[in-house]
Amino acid sequence: MIIDRIIAKQILIASEAFKVILLTGPRQVGKTTLLKKLSKGKRSYVTLDDLDTRILAQNDPQLFIEQLEYPVLIDEVQYAPKLFSYIKMKVDEDQIPGQFWLTGSQQFAMMKNISDSLAGRVAIFDMLGIANNEEEQNITEYFLPSLEKLKKRQQHNKILNVNKIFHKIWRGSFPDVVVNQGKNWERYYTSYLTSYTERDVRDYLRINDLISFRKFLQIAASRTAQVLNYNSMANDVGVTVPTLQSWLNILIATGHVILLQPYFNNHSKRALKSPKMHFLDTGLCCYLTGWLTAETAEKGAMSGALLESYVVSEVIKSYINNGKKQPLYYYRDKEKQEVDLIITESGKIYPIEIKKSGTISNLNFKDFSFLEKLHLELGHGSVICFTDKLRPISKDISAVPVGLI
Repeated sequence: MIIDRIIAKQILIASEAFKVILLTGPRQVGKTTLLKKLSKGKRSYVTLDDLDTRILAQNDPQLFIEQLEYPVLIDEVQYAPKLFSYIKMKVDEDQIPGQFWLTGSQQFAMMKNISDSLAGRVAIFDMLGIANNEEEQNITEYFLPSLEKLKKRQQHNKILNVNKIFHKIWRGSFPDVVVNQGKNWERYYTSYLTSYTERDVRDYLRINDLISFRKFLQIAASRTAQVLNYNSMANDVGVTVPTLQSWLNILIATGHVILLQPYFNNHSKRALKSPKMHFLDTGLCCYLTGWLTAETAEKGAMSGALLESYVVSEVIKSYINNGKKQPLYYYRDKEKQEVDLIITESGKIYPIEIKKSGTISNLNFKDFSFLEKLHLELGHGSVICFTDKLRPISKDISAVPVGLI
């Protein structure tokens, strides 16, 4: 099963203009596989997962650079941050676009070194797991829920029922589980978490209390699609708030979690200011919270939260796969009026609610009129749910099948 990655086009375009390409993202999302495929055998390959290679890159980065065959793909470059200044010297000397392609699993250790050493020379791309649009070969442009674009998506995208969507939610989006359709699911996530905690959290980040960190992962997963309360979460984990914040920053930096910021302006003084946390891979979230089958995930107490995080993750993928910033927010005010997702574009805000319902009559949804107090132009409103097709709720709001994301 070969799944084409949408972001490939953006990487090839950038490689013609930038001397260095850096592809970041969580482990096992297919970064190396993609870049090797795009290389078509015309680019040498080295990985810093190899201990001898890593030691040379760390201890003698100049010799390491001199021994390479160009153009080159260097995998897991975060293990040798001293390389960046030598890469700068090499690309400034040769002035050849696309000479270095790099991958890295941990953004936080790389960003400062890249900003200092390779500013103006590097194009940075993030990569997540396989998007539904990639798997189903749907329309590939980024998701903007204007009525015109929604109608276009309905002509191209496959409409999936609740069972198929929750299978994808439970299965997750890592290429191995997608290709195998969830076979050996529990073994895969057990191995993934072992690799993540042993290699990244303990060895690289020097966190030795892995039992508490694993408890933190489980509690964080149980709070996906919730507004963050640092004090409450720290008490549940049994650590201080600063420790909790540093551990949460690790999840963000390694591409496992995103904090969706609240939308507010000068007219929304009563809006909450705390971010909302979403796990970006719902399969990992299901594993951590003990939903071991798609059926239990769909019927369980977290089904609504899992669906919301899945939708948010898919929208995020649609933006990063097209090389675009993510103009995404949520809204909640002190009167408990809320919007699960807000997309901003060209001065408009597009409000989106996410409901686990199959019919308009069961949506329990009123309207987005409370947003008028923000004094902004409202784009077309959407209620993403399990309707079988695009259906009008009102003149300005549509029920949107989950598969149209």
